[in-house]
Amino acid sequence: MILSRDSVTVAVEAVIYFRISNATVSVTNVEDASRSTKLLAQTTLRNILGTKTLAEMLSDREAISIQMQNTLDGATGPWGVRVERVEVKDVRLPVQLQRVMAAEAEATREARAKVIAAEGEKKASESLNEAANMIAESPCAIQLRYLQTLNTISAEKNSTVIFPFPIELIQRLIPHHS
Repeated sequence: MILSRDSVTVAVEAVIYFRISNATVSVTNVEDASRSTKLLAQTTLRNILGTKTLAEMLSDREAISIQMQNTLDGATGPWGVRVERVEVKDVRLPVQLQRVMAAEAEATREARAKVIAAEGEKKASESLNEAANMIAESPCAIQLRYLQTLNTISAEKNSTVIFPFPIELIQRLIPHHS
């Protein structure tokens, strides 16, 4: 487990490819060149990844591999060891952190959906307000809308059609008893 610069604990799997370039130097300068190279690779990986954020670890694996290879090759040269290649195979997050990140992503998606719905509601209310203003400015517009609605209703195959009349017309037809 390695702690990143932004305090996230990750498990990293890396592979180091090396060869003994000078057997004499390898035997005389270090007790166990293979084991020493592996241990150095582990500490170098921790040191390098400790300076990176989680996002950098996930997106810049190639750059991390190159930086590790250069650092290791420089340190193992005096041991008669040549580091050929380093590969960062996998960066794994703890399960609990994966759940937290998934919940955060879901909350972000829900928030975006609510914003989009609210914007739609706002546009609809603005359109209704504009239509109400147009009708208020022109009394003929409400009559035209009334006729359009009657036309739409009559086009359907309904057996009952209700005709709404303004209350003023109905009051004129009803005799008043004083």
